[in-house]
Amino acid sequence: MRLVVIVLISLLTVSCNKYKDIANTEQDYQIIPKPTSLEISNGRFLVDSNTTISASEDLQNEASYLAEMLSHASGSTINTGDSGNIQLKLDDTIDNEEGYTLSITYNQIVISGKTAKGVFYGIQTLRQLMPASIESETNKIAELTIPAVTVKDSPRYQYRGMHLDVARHFFPVDFVKKYIDLIALHKMNTFHWHLTEDQGWRIEIKKYPKLTEIGAWRSGTIVGHHPGTENDQKRYGGFYTQEDVKDIVAYAAKQHITVIPEIELPGHSSAAIAAYPSLSCFPEEQTVVTNNMISEGGKAIQAAGTPKIVQETWGVFKDVYCAGKDETFAFLQDVLDEVIPLFPSAYIHIGGDECPKENWKECPNCQKRIKDEGLHDEHELQSYFITRIEKYLNSKGKNIIGWDEILEGGLAPNATVMSWRGTKGGIEAAKHKHNVIMTPNHSCYFDHYQTEDKANEPLAIGGKTTVADVYAYEPTPEELTEEESKYILGAQANVWTEYMATTDYVEYMILPRMAALSEVVWSPKSSKDWDDFNARLQHFADRYNAMGLNYAKHSIQDK
Repeated sequence: MRLVVIVLISLLTVSCNKYKDIANTEQDYQIIPKPTSLEISNGRFLVDSNTTISASEDLQNEASYLAEMLSHASGSTINTGDSGNIQLKLDDTIDNEEGYTLSITYNQIVISGKTAKGVFYGIQTLRQLMPASIESETNKIAELTIPAVTVKDSPRYQYRGMHLDVARHFFPVDFVKKYIDLIALHKMNTFHWHLTEDQGWRIEIKKYPKLTEIGAWRSGTIVGHHPGTENDQKRYGGFYTQEDVKDIVAYAAKQHITVIPEIELPGHSSAAIAAYPSLSCFPEEQTVVTNNMISEGGKAIQAAGTPKIVQETWGVFKDVYCAGKDETFAFLQDVLDEVIPLFPSAYIHIGGDECPKENWKECPNCQKRIKDEGLHDEHELQSYFITRIEKYLNSKGKNIIGWDEILEGGLAPNATVMSWRGTKGGIEAAKHKHNVIMTPNHSCYFDHYQTEDKANEPLAIGGKTTVADVYAYEPTPEELTEEESKYILGAQANVWTEYMATTDYVEYMILPRMAALSEVVWSPKSSKDWDDFNARLQHFADRYNAMGLNYAKHSIQDK
C-alpha cells in the first residue's frame, strides 16, 4: 500500500512539474475590474482529479462555490478537505474588509481575505484567469490550467451597486438570480430591488392581499414611446411571494451581495392606491391615463364603480399617498413590518422622488397636517412624510436611502441620499455630512441609448450613455474636500424598465456598461485607462458569449 502511495505522489509531482516553467504573457491576465496589484509569474496550476480545496469552517460556503466551479470547468470532481493544493484562508493583516490576496504557483493556489467577502472576490479573479469557455453550460476543458500570478487587491468604494426595476416590467425569479450572478462576476456587492411603482406592486404583503390581487396587475400597457400610439389591451403583471423573496435574498447572500428593497413613497404609488383607494387624497377621483390611452379593461373597471386602476402608461402622476391621513402611515408601517424581516440589509430604500404636490395643495387633510405641524408648505410636508417613515424604520433598526428629492424641505436626520439628478444633490448631502450613493443619470442610467444610431436600437427612454461614458465617470465630485469626500460611499447603475419587456433586453442594456462601472467603483482612480480597459473588454466579451448573454456590441470587435 505504501508503495502505491509513493507512486501516486511521484506521478502527481511529474504532472505538476510539466507546468512549472511555462512562460505566461499579459494576454493570460484579462481581468475586470483591474486589480490593485498584479505580478505575472511563470508556471501554470493544473486542475484535475488530484485537486483538493481546504478551508476553515468560516469559508465552507466559498469552498463549495469554488469546488462546484472547478468541477464544472474541468469535468473532474473537485473535493474539499482538511488539506489541499488550493487553500482558502482568512488573514487579519489585510486592511480592507473586502480585500484579498491571490497567489498561484504551478503546484498551489492560496486565496486569503480579510473576510469571507474578500476570499469570494479572490475566487472571482481566479475565475477570470481561466478560459472563458468555463462559463459554458456544456463545455469541459480536458486540461484546465491557471497561470501563475500574485494579486493584491481591494475595492476603492464600499458601495458598488446595480438596480433593477421589476415594477414596470416583471422578471421571473430565475432571471433575478441570473442578475445577481452578474453582479458577483463583476465584484459588485449590492442589488437594489425596485419592487413597487405606479404600474405594479411586486411583493406579497399578507396583511394587504389586494396589493398583489389588484396592484400587481394592469389591464394594458401603452405601445411605443410615451405617450404611446395605442394600448396593447393585454393584462400584465406578476409578483414575488415572500418565499420567493427569502429564496432570492439567501441566494444573493451566498455571493456576498446585499439586497436592498425599495418601497416607493409618497409618489409613484398608483398601484397601491388602485388596491386601496382610501390611501389617496381623493379616493373617488378616477385614475387618469395620459392622452386617455386607457385600456378597455381599465375602462370596464372604472365603469363598474372602481375609480382607481393600476397605471398603464409611464411618467409622473399626481395621485400619491395622502400625507394628511394617519391611515396612510399605518398602512406603510404595516407594509414595512412585513418587508423588514425579509431583508437583512441595514437599509430600506423609500424612494421619495417625483412626488407632485397638486393633490396635497387641494386636500383638506394635508393642509390640516401642514398647519398642525407648523410646516411652511408642501415641500416641508414631504420632508415630514419622509422623516416620519425614517423614524419608524430607525426604531426597527433600519436606515433609509432615498432619491435626492428627499433633500427638499429638509433632509431626514439619518438618511443616505442617492443622487440621480446629476451630482448636485450628492454634493449638497455630503457637505451636510450625509452618506451619498452616486447614481447620476448622465453616467449611470442604463436605460439610455448606447449610440447615436437610435433608429437601429431597441426602444429606450432617451439620452445616450456609451460604455466609454460610463468608464469616464468619477464618483467623487471635485467640489468636495477630502473630509467631505468620505461621505461618498460609491456608485450604482439604475435600470428602469419602462421599455425593457424581456430579459434579453435587460441583458443588452446592462452589458458591457456594467463592466465599465465595476472598474470605476473597484479599481484605483490612478489606474484608469480607457484603452487598457477596452482591450481587456474584448476578452471579457468571450465570457459573455460562453454564458449565452445578449450584450451590446458597440464597443466589441468581431464578436
